[in-house]
Amino acid sequence: MVVSVRDVAAAASVSVGTVSNVLNRPEKVAPATVERVTQAIEELGFVRNDAARQLRAGRSRSIALIVLDAGNPFFAEVARGAEDRAAESGMSVLLGNSDERADREDAYLELFREQRVNGVLVTPVDGHPSRLDRLRTAGVPVVLVDHEDAERGFASVSVDDVEGGYLAVSHLLSLGRRRIAYVAGPTTIRQVADRLDGARRAIAEADDATLEVVEMSALTVLQGREAGELLRARPADERPDAVFAANDLLAVGALQAFTLMADLQVPRDIALIGYDDIDFASATVVPLSSIRQPAHLIGYTAVDLLLKEQEDPGGAHDRRVRFQPELVVRESTAG
Repeated sequence: MVVSVRDVAAAASVSVGTVSNVLNRPEKVAPATVERVTQAIEELGFVRNDAARQLRAGRSRSIALIVLDAGNPFFAEVARGAEDRAAESGMSVLLGNSDERADREDAYLELFREQRVNGVLVTPVDGHPSRLDRLRTAGVPVVLVDHEDAERGFASVSVDDVEGGYLAVSHLLSLGRRRIAYVAGPTTIRQVADRLDGARRAIAEADDATLEVVEMSALTVLQGREAGELLRARPADERPDAVFAANDLLAVGALQAFTLMADLQVPRDIALIGYDDIDFASATVVPLSSIRQPAHLIGYTAVDLLLKEQEDPGGAHDRRVRFQPELVVRESTAG
């Protein structure tokens, strides 16, 4: 049985208004009355409906975070950074996983709008954020995470993914590799497309190099393994001599496929580099080279920027923060 404010009032022989004052403005109530109401609350096991109270006040102490893949360690670390900054301001983070699907992203955006969250942090599935415009029009601050959209003026925290793709392929070229495959997720995802742009820029600087795009349906280990099996099945002279994977999960899957073939070795036959530098990258059977993004800092900064947006929408503060990626070299390209 749910204990109500009326039950507490009856047990303490006071009005409902007095119970409300004890819960919200105890300084306005006589100490003896506060003690009597508090005792009734403890005896009855009353739990206040804080969510309802916040909705009545038209505000919430929650921030929403919608990511492409909650199972990806990169986004898990982004969420930790967001939680750390939110906690400093007495707020909590509600996590939604779009699973790289626009319909799920839409459903979460509507849910969080109905819950009147204090703001939304989101990594959009595609480059058409009209649904985000609706949120902003409704007065809900929005910050793009690991994504940038200067045309529509959204506040954002991102990494220069074009530069990241350039760093990855330039590194492979510096090793003498010339037949390079880019194992990608859907190129409708801005980060995937930007990393490809950077890869092409590096290839354009090497006259004798080629770039093949192997587009997979998702940025997962299973899809990476499938891509690796397709490349592994080719005759040796038709295989790429290097692979740049759009994220570390794809790279881990490709590495699994390559290591199943006894006469194919990484990096001797195929050099391999991923993107994100998740914790697991250094613990694979062949430690994985990667392009590092400051995941925790991205999440922390996104919440910090959201709080500034709440105080001064469209104000003079830095509304678009872009970090630079970093090349991390390990054994998968060191041979």
